[in-house]
Parts: sequence; structure tokens; C-alpha cells
Amino acid sequence: MNERSIIDPSSPDPHGGWVESYLPEQQVVRAQASAEFISIANIRGIFHRQRWLLLGITLLALTIGLIVTLLSTPMYIATSKVSVEPYGAFILEGQDVEQGIASNQVSDYLATKVELIESRSLAAVVVDDRNLTERAALLGDDIEQQRPPGMSDAEWLKAKKSRAAAMLSANVSASVPDISWVIPISYVSNDPVFAAEMANAYADAFMASDSRDTLAGNEYAIEYLSEQIEITRGKLAEAEQQTNNYARNSGIIVQPSMSAEGAVTSTTLTNSSLSNISQRYAEARAARIAAEQKWRAIEGLPAAQLPEVQNNPVLQGLVSDRTGKLTELSELRRRYNDEFPQIVDILAQIEVLDTQIGQTSADIKSTVRNAYDVALRQERALRSELDTLSGASLAEQDEMVQLTVFEREAEALRQQLRSLLDRYNQISSAANVNSGTMTAIDSALVPGQPFSPNILTNMGIAFVLGVAAAFGLAVLREMFDDRVRSLDDIEEKVGLPLLGHTPYVDERLIELESTNQFTALMEAYASLKASIEFSLPRNRNVLQLTSSNAAEGKSTTAVVLAELFARGGRKTLLVDADLRRPSVAKLLELDPSEKGLVEVLYGHANFEEAVNRGVHDNLDVLPLGKIPPNPSDILSSNELQEFINKYRDEYSLILFDSSPVLGLADAPTLARFVDGTVFILEANRVPFSQARTSVKRLQSMGGTVMGMVLTKYQAEKAGYGYGYDYYEYKSA
Repeated sequence: MNERSIIDPSSPDPHGGWVESYLPEQQVVRAQASAEFISIANIRGIFHRQRWLLLGITLLALTIGLIVTLLSTPMYIATSKVSVEPYGAFILEGQDVEQGIASNQVSDYLATKVELIESRSLAAVVVDDRNLTERAALLGDDIEQQRPPGMSDAEWLKAKKSRAAAMLSANVSASVPDISWVIPISYVSNDPVFAAEMANAYADAFMASDSRDTLAGNEYAIEYLSEQIEITRGKLAEAEQQTNNYARNSGIIVQPSMSAEGAVTSTTLTNSSLSNISQRYAEARAARIAAEQKWRAIEGLPAAQLPEVQNNPVLQGLVSDRTGKLTELSELRRRYNDEFPQIVDILAQIEVLDTQIGQTSADIKSTVRNAYDVALRQERALRSELDTLSGASLAEQDEMVQLTVFEREAEALRQQLRSLLDRYNQISSAANVNSGTMTAIDSALVPGQPFSPNILTNMGIAFVLGVAAAFGLAVLREMFDDRVRSLDDIEEKVGLPLLGHTPYVDERLIELESTNQFTALMEAYASLKASIEFSLPRNRNVLQLTSSNAAEGKSTTAVVLAELFARGGRKTLLVDADLRRPSVAKLLELDPSEKGLVEVLYGHANFEEAVNRGVHDNLDVLPLGKIPPNPSDILSSNELQEFINKYRDEYSLILFDSSPVLGLADAPTLARFVDGTVFILEANRVPFSQARTSVKRLQSMGGTVMGMVLTKYQAEKAGYGYGYDYYEYKSA
């Protein structure tokens, strides 16, 4: 067995029995079993238990798939291929209108083209190109008979186009290529020729749509640019007029000028005059400073000592003439006196020369002072003018701020107008040139055989769907099926230790199996007998065997266990306490007797008259006798308890084969008097809910349930291999 439990005799329970305790390795196994929600064994068990459901639904699905395949209309598919160049072939500048596609957007671009192919708008183009509203290949021969009464020709034509476009778009398909830029365009129809025609028609319409889109885009761009150019021109004229009006009202005169770098700049007249006056004022101030320094240097010196006087050529001539006259006067005075007329004349000349020399020296010094005065007056005049222009320039600067704003707006509009005109000229040159972004690779050929229905594909789909449906129903059935199947779930769901289990044996082979102690059945009973013997103290030797329902193997288990205990050397008494359907005598092939347990309890017969001694070595059997009319009264009487107390010491083990629990009070009543109850549970038949209810009834009446025995266990239904039973008994 997977789990082993023992009964500790030192730990009495409230009902006078024993409390079960688990070995450490058993606790580990229980924890692991609880942790496995879905195991391979469970899945294998589901497949085994639901095999007929799985097989039936799968076969039904395959049958339906075959019928649908045989009744389906053959469908043909034709495919054409178109190469799409996302970046186009731009022949002229300006053809790249709306062609800015990044490398990471190519897949999105191709997906957009696929959506275009499958759209109703392209289907409407194909309808018009191929005149499909008048052809029966698409709409059918009876299309005119479907015309609603009272509908005009125009409305009917529109309705037919809409229906044809819907039918086309429903049957056409395209896919985004993974490693290329070639888009396959496929069309499905029950007519192979029509399928090929529509695939080629779609390819033609798709390529034509690219040209139409390109030309339409260029035309829209030209129209849009023309409107923007006119709007910009108007705004520019208004901005320039606003600038001129503001300059005129503010008295701002702007004139071009040349910068030091040779660039042409614009400046106002006030700023230009201010710059000129500022330069002249700087020059005048420098001249005044020079003149003033010169005058301050000679102001306190005699005129004759001035370098300007000494170096003056005129003054030098006068000094030279005076020196000559003095020389001549000196020579004449040697011979004449001062009254000499010539001497008087020379003295007069010398006096005139002295006067001229003094006057000339004074004039030269006055010239330096006059130059200083002139420079000072010029500086003051220019300073006054500079102050005036500076004030005017400061006032003009405030006005220039707003003027600059107006000029900047005007310049921005000029730049915008130039850009619009350049773009307009580019697009006008490229307006009628196709960029060539699409090319037909392969035309669709008429398919030679239908692609649908494909019997292998359909049968595969039917098989998958059938298996899925069958497995779903099987799981659903398992969810609502609470029957006991697995050994691992018994202790967890019922709350009792598993004493052992017996394999399923056909009823016709039970007698043969029970005569050979080396069969799997007898090995299982031997293991069960060992578990009970190990769990039951010798001073508590009265056991009851019961089950939830009839025919769960309760009586057979009681008989076999009684024989095994007797064979093991323990004096055993087997009592048939099933007051409803006694079966112990029949199983042991005993002669029918009118005397049994009922007669002994009533006192109508003594024990020796009713008991069958020596059925086997150490085995006595007390049959039921006559079926009483009041079974519950008999089992609840003091006579039964007295019977047990009387023969407890005479026998090493007393086994009671009692009635089932559900619907009867016999087993719960008897459970009060026995030392322990072994609960028999048939695998794959009894739900856990019934087992739990039966155990609770036994315990509620004061009985002690030692554990459970799972009978008729089929390992394959629990999901284990076919050798699992034998392995279990060998390892128990």
C-alpha cells in the first residue's frame, strides 16, 4: 500500500476506540498527494474510464467531417503576384510626395496595401472594370428576378454593384509577405476560369490604384500649394504695408549701408547721423585736447623763446635783416656819429625791424591760442549735436522694436512664399510622371484542381475538434463524477485510513481465485488481514464489516478474512448479522438451518445448536437463521451486547457481517457494541459523498471506524499500470 496507518491503543477516542496516527513517511506521501492537482495517473485514468465516450465522439466527428467534405462544392483558388516597392522610383524631384517611409514602417506599409486589396472600394473598381453587374458568373442567372418592385434602374444598378463588391471582397485574400515585397492576391470561386480572371483583375486594379493615388496626390498637392501661395502673398503684402505705414508714421528712415565685412545692412538715418557726429565729435575732442596742450605749454613763455617763433622763416628773415643792419650800423659808427643821416636811416630801419619781429612773434603765439579756441568751440558744437541725436536715437529705438517685429513677420512670409513656390515648381514638373512602385510578377493561371474541400485537412480538423469535444465532455463528466477510484484520495476525502484494497475479479473466477493463496486476490486479502491484525489489540477482538450499499464485496471480504485469521491460528467466529439479506451460509456452502443468531439472541436455541463448528480449522460460523421481522430491535437489544461479552473471551476474533449503512439502522446500531468497524467501499461505484455519509452515521451512533477497504479496485481505471495491483500487495 502507498500509505500505512496504525492504531495507537494508548490514545482512546471519545467513543472508546482508538485515534489513528500516521508514520512520518505516510505524512510525506499524503502531503505530496494533496499537492498534485492533476497527475499523469489521473489523466490516464480519465482516458481509460471515458475511452468509449472519447472514441464515440471522435468517430462521430470524423463521420460528420467526411459527410461535409463529400457534400461540399469544389472551390478553386487562383493567385497573382504583385511586387511593391515601398520607396518608389523617383524620376523627378517632387515625386516623393507622401512617400516618406522609414525602414521600420515597411511592414505597416505592406499591411496597408493588403487592407486596400481586401477593401470594398477596390472591389467596386473591379466590378466596374469587368462589368460584373451584367455577368452571371458572379451574381447568378436569376439576379434580375431578385429586383425589388418599384426600384428604378439607377437604384437597381447601384444595389447590384454593392452586392457584387461585397461578394468579391468576401472571396479575395492577400497576405503580408515575410521576407519579400511580393504580395500574393488570391481569389476563390467554384469556377476555375472566373477565379483566375478575378485574381488578374484585382492585380490590374491594384496597380492602377497606385498610379491613381500618385497622380491624385500630386494634383491635390498642386491645388493645395496654389491656395497656400495666394494666401501667403496676401499676408506678405499686408505685412509689408503695415511695416511701411509704421515707419512713415514714426518718422523712421531706413537706408542701406556697407558693413566692415562688405555685407549690405540696413540702418536708420538717425543712427547713421549719430554715428557720423559721434565720429566727428571724437576727432574734434582729440584736436581740442592737442590744441589745449600746445597752448598750455607756451602760454607762460616769451614769444621769442617759442620754437614756432624761432623756426618761422619770415621771422628768421627779419632777424637776419636786423643783424645785417646792426653790422652796417657798427661800421658806420666807427666813422660817423649818430646824427649822420645814414646812421639815422639805419637806426630807423632797425627800429622797424624790431617792431616787425615783436609783432610777428606775438602773432605766432596768438595763432596757437586761436587754434585752441577754435577747437574748443568745435567740440562744444559737436557735443550739443551729439546729445540731440542721442536723445532722438533712444526714442527711435523703442519704435524700432515694433518695426523689427513687423519686418520679421514680413521676412518669414517671404521665406514661406519662396519655399511654397519652389515646392510648387517641383511638383508641377513631376505631376504626370508615375513613380513605378508596383510591378506585376506573375499572372494567375486557371487552377487544374480544387483546393477545397481537402479531405485530409477536413478530416484532420474534424479529428482535432472531435478529440477536443470528447475530452471536454470527459472532463465535464469526471468533474460531476464523485465515485471512488484512486487509492490516494480515500484518506483525504473520507478521513479514514486505508487498510487495504482488493483487485477486481470476475464473479465467475472468484471461487477459483480464492482457492489459490498465491493469486492477486488472496495476496490482497492477506495484506488486509495483516493490516487489521497489526491495528487491532488482542483485548479488543470484536469487529463489524459493513458498507454503504449492498453487493460491494462486504460478505465476501468477511468470509475470506475469517478463513485467513483462522488459518493463522486465531480461533475465529464469523457471525452473519445481515438481518435483511444473509449470505454467509451460501458463500460457505453450509446447509440451511432454522437456527442461528436470531434464535440464540431470542433464547429459542442455545449457541451450540446454532453454531457450525469446524467449517475450517479454528473457524466457527454462526448463520442468521430465520430473517426476523424487527431487525433494528434485535440489534439494539441488551441480548446482543450480552452475547458479545459472553463469547469475547472464548474466541480470539469475532467478525460480524452486517447490513449496509444507507437506508438502514442495523450497522450503526451494531457499531456501538463492537470494538471496531471495517468499512467496505467498492471502487468505481460508490461516490465519496455516500461514503462520508455512511461513516458519519456510524460515528454518530458511537461506533469506531478502524479504516476502509477498497474492493473491486481496477488500477487501469485509476490511471495506473496493469501490474500495479500485484506490486501493491507485494510491497504492503
